[in-house]
Amino acid sequence: MTTPWGELALTRFPEDPRERLRAWDASDEYLLRHLADEGVPLSGTVVVVGDRWGALVTALAAHRPTQITDSFLSQEATRANLDRAGVEPGTVRLLTTQDPPPGRIDVLLVRVPKSLALLEDQLLRLAPAVHEGTVVVGTGMVKEIHTSTLQLFERILGPTRTSLAEKKARLIFCTPESSLERPANPWPYGYTLPDGVGTVSGRAVVNHAGVFCADRLDIGTRFFLQHLPDSRGIQRVVDLGCGNGVVGTAVALANPEAEVLFVDESFQAVASAEGTYRANGVPGHAEFRVGDGLAGVPEGSVDIVLNNPPFHSHQATTDATAWRMFTGARRTLRPGGELWVVGNRHLGYHVKLRKLFGNSQLVASDPKFVVLKAVKGSRD
Repeated sequence: MTTPWGELALTRFPEDPRERLRAWDASDEYLLRHLADEGVPLSGTVVVVGDRWGALVTALAAHRPTQITDSFLSQEATRANLDRAGVEPGTVRLLTTQDPPPGRIDVLLVRVPKSLALLEDQLLRLAPAVHEGTVVVGTGMVKEIHTSTLQLFERILGPTRTSLAEKKARLIFCTPESSLERPANPWPYGYTLPDGVGTVSGRAVVNHAGVFCADRLDIGTRFFLQHLPDSRGIQRVVDLGCGNGVVGTAVALANPEAEVLFVDESFQAVASAEGTYRANGVPGHAEFRVGDGLAGVPEGSVDIVLNNPPFHSHQATTDATAWRMFTGARRTLRPGGELWVVGNRHLGYHVKLRKLFGNSQLVASDPKFVVLKAVKGSRD
């Protein structure tokens, strides 16, 4: 990526030489160019929210910025990109969306997230640290910035306008008003699950902002809950890509002897899963982990993996995440262990499962979704 301060070699995480998606886009370039062209003072506390792969903080590392992200993968990519650029460890402060934000912010740079709820939550959390002299600039591709996006900035921070579009990217300029009466933060949000979804029927759900389907049970998970495996006895079960943790909580309620591991790359999701689990007073043992799928889980240590894999990485449609999840499941399952997957019919997950496991069984289907099971062989 070419920046006003030189060229940077950037990659996503995990790094894959076959990956064609870049670790930056035109909105990152537009924002950096604006900061340089307008001579925006960067001597105070600079906070960068939603920096997807670390492009912004790597370019601005000389100004010792703070990055706030919901993504473990983005944070790991940032570490790698900073190291590649020769930035000393500790120069850039890396925070998650679950960490307390800085007490004062002089420059706030916001990479607009896909989730409007996450943007709302973050702006409300950061607003007390923003003052009338704070420079606030948002950035995103034109298709990511809507009237509702601008209304959030205006309602929480102050008067907002947008730039002209360049290379299908746009900037957001916001002038903070300290006298603005801000709304209360509605996140995390809770609701009660409907009947007909097994052991979690009528149970409480906790959702932090940005977690998929934050205000209702999505239809894919509903279908999965109706066809979960009959887990009995002392088993280690993984809710992989756990989201709000409803699937893993259902297993724990049905089998108090199970050890359930909740895993997601989203800090918001893992906080939601733990909130859901605790809210229901589930007996037994659970572990909550933010990470890159099943990386770090010992080989052959798991009995069942339950998975509803995402097929988007930000705005890009990709099967890379699902493939990594399936590969990780095969490695960590014991011989005879099972991977259960729910997904849209058109995604063809049965083909991938057969390639990896040598088998794929259709457990249930409806016009939109399938539940598939793959069993790890004794020689794998």
